[in-house]
Amino acid sequence: MKQAAAPSQAELMRATTIHKRTRPNVLARLKKDKWLYLLLTPGLLYFIIFKYVPMWGVLLAFKNYQPFLGFWKSDWVGLEHFRVFFTNPEFFMLLRNTLVLSLYNLVFYFPAPIILALLLNELRLAFFKRIVQTLIYIPHFISLVIVASLTYVFLTTEGGLINEMLLKYTGTKIDFLASPDWFRPMIIMQTIWKETGFGTIIFLAALAGVDVEQYEAAITDGANRWRQLWHITLPSIRSTIIILLILRMGDVLDNGFEQIFLMLNPLNRESAEVFDTYVYMMGITQGAFSYSTAVGLFKAVVGVTLVLGANWLAKRFGQSGIY
Repeated sequence: MKQAAAPSQAELMRATTIHKRTRPNVLARLKKDKWLYLLLTPGLLYFIIFKYVPMWGVLLAFKNYQPFLGFWKSDWVGLEHFRVFFTNPEFFMLLRNTLVLSLYNLVFYFPAPIILALLLNELRLAFFKRIVQTLIYIPHFISLVIVASLTYVFLTTEGGLINEMLLKYTGTKIDFLASPDWFRPMIIMQTIWKETGFGTIIFLAALAGVDVEQYEAAITDGANRWRQLWHITLPSIRSTIIILLILRMGDVLDNGFEQIFLMLNPLNRESAEVFDTYVYMMGITQGAFSYSTAVGLFKAVVGVTLVLGANWLAKRFGQSGIY
């Protein structure tokens, strides 16, 4: 069989020239979509100014920062602050409290918006659905200070509504606010009440994109509501659930400072003290800036590692990740 002749040098140069001419020009693309890139500018500037520029501050974790000496003249101590932190007797208490609270959030709070969105999606009366959505969105806009105050009003032993009812029906009171055993359930109930409704927005948007013809075909085949939910609705929003779960893994060591700080007291500290409140106590109240920066850097590294690991697992099992 006769082999085809190899292309000449002139033909190769001509093909390269055509390829270069047809390759999209970056400046031309920027000019063509200039308004889209202009819309991107505020968000890009926000991340550059408030997220990337301050990252040089992590160098404090490797210095013995003294305010009167300044950043550059403070002594370089390397990993000393990390060594002190990991050998601190409180490290395992902080790690336990943070991980247990994050686990509670994953088990009890994370599925709550999904379940509520599925229930709202089953409502057929649009007027009633809008009213319910409005009512469940409202708690998200209430300050955590107000939430903590309401919790105090309901649970305090001095005239609290819940304890007054317990006293009436059982003859005893429970000091919820000072009990280490009740701290975590109290925080989870606050989170569910405040954020579940607002968290349904993303899932309702995902549910709005489900093809209606799939439900019609399932009804024709005799599938009931439960079968439609299991075989059509949940698979359609599975990618959204996985992406949000991956992103949530990055916050495993981040339980939210304000909520924990407002409910923390010396009596429940054994269960309430987490990395966020510990960083505040060491950095702000005791002035250990370098040490608290080391703790914050440890949290960030663990968070990034968990996000990358969760994304890798999602891709390994054939799901869509965040990148």
